[in-house]
Amino acid sequence: MEEGAGESPPAAEKKGAEEEEDDFGYRLFPDRNKKPQSFLVRSLFTFHNKCQLMLRFTLETNPYARLLLEALKQSGCTVFNDRHFSCENCDGCVSGGFDAATSQIVLCQNNIRQQSHMNRVVAHELIHAFDHCRAHVDWFKNVKHLACSEIRAANLSGDCTLMNEIARFKFGLKGHHQTCVRDRAIRSILAVRKVSKETAEKAVDEVFDACFNDLEPFGRIPHSKADAKRAYRDFQNRDRYYANL
Repeated sequence: MEEGAGESPPAAEKKGAEEEEDDFGYRLFPDRNKKPQSFLVRSLFTFHNKCQLMLRFTLETNPYARLLLEALKQSGCTVFNDRHFSCENCDGCVSGGFDAATSQIVLCQNNIRQQSHMNRVVAHELIHAFDHCRAHVDWFKNVKHLACSEIRAANLSGDCTLMNEIARFKFGLKGHHQTCVRDRAIRSILAVRKVSKETAEKAVDEVFDACFNDLEPFGRIPHSKADAKRAYRDFQNRDRYYANL
């Protein structure tokens, strides 16, 4: 789950085990439960048009997204624009999400206003989609599984690049990237699950080393768009090598 500019909502108080079990963050994406609007109606809204245009540009030009789309295709999970992406209005604290029940990426058209933001959200959510494709991720019951994918998404999507952290007025030297990844993973868990901060921190800490060092399909941490381009070229060359074996 990709956060918006605001703080993640605090974990809600328990109102019973059944209610907590049934709440998987869908409250943040109210359009998920509505009947889809016709194309004509949707086309009248500027947010929706802009979202679709920015999405198309990201999928065609962004090296993070292009690498992930190829990796998903090779893993047997081809992504189709109309089927697997949906521009919708969301709660103000989130920018996007991966709906595992429908294998669909939600892009929050009311919260994504810049192309650079769209690039980052799409990359973040495509990493969740890649994890969903390649592994038996229990998104709804196992908070460690969710924590692992959130760690990978924060680490590999560009969320924690130096420029993004400077824009957030967060500065650090040694180990700052790891700190950013950990903090954003915890915040994402708290946004979509009714768990305590202590539970989220424990889940992240228990899987952090293994998941932080799982760099598939990039093979490296892409700290910039230039890094992502190199990773994309390496990924293509790796595929050509394996094809000749």
